Amino acid sequence: MIRVHVICEGQTEEMFVKELLQPEFSAKSIYLNPMLVGKPGHKGGNFKFERLLTDVRNHLLSDRASYCTTFFDFYGLPASFPGKSVATNLADIESKAETVKAALCQALAEKLGEEVMRRFIPFVQMYEFEALLFSDPAAFAKGIDREHLIQSLTKIAEQFVSPEHINNSPQTAPSKRIEALISDYEKPLMGTLAALEVGIRVMREKCLLFNAWLTQLEQLSAPM
Repeated sequence: MIRVHVICEGQTEEMFVKELLQPEFSAKSIYLNPMLVGKPGHKGGNFKFERLLTDVRNHLLSDRASYCTTFFDFYGLPASFPGKSVATNLADIESKAETVKAALCQALAEKLGEEVMRRFIPFVQMYEFEALLFSDPAAFAKGIDREHLIQSLTKIAEQFVSPEHINNSPQTAPSKRIEALISDYEKPLMGTLAALEVGIRVMREKCLLFNAWLTQLEQLSAPM
């Protein structure tokens, strides 16, 4: 079975991988091993390059028969993260994501070497994990037992080309829009319940960058 270490920004992303992605990929003989960025025991977040470098180095050098990927939000990256300051000023989400991924790979390659980087698959979620939940607003509302919010969530989704286009600012990021509607929103629990109700298939149909990442993982072969 092919092993892929998934470095997650927070507990919600880690739970998402365990509950939704692991079963899907296990059936394809690919084992996804999620873990939070940084030292064991902390709650994630604070996605600094130096912490990520340590994790990528440890996983790729200690387990040379595996791959490593990332699952973190563009919105939460600090301005100092490779490519973030440049990407912020770009117009489309594809360019933003590719700029960060390219800069990240270059920064890691300078520390780890090109050979090791062949087993690294970068991914940045535009703009946040919560964007995936807007792939099906009705299922989102049902999953968190807030069906009276179907119309409100649908109205948000309909304003954008895709869920991944829901914009990133302290007022308008996907999670901020949710929190404005749900004062007691509990991200890890409610995010996972909503994701289970929405389902991977719909997310892949509506979120092309997310789908491209999963497709890339599906096409992995055992490292030589």
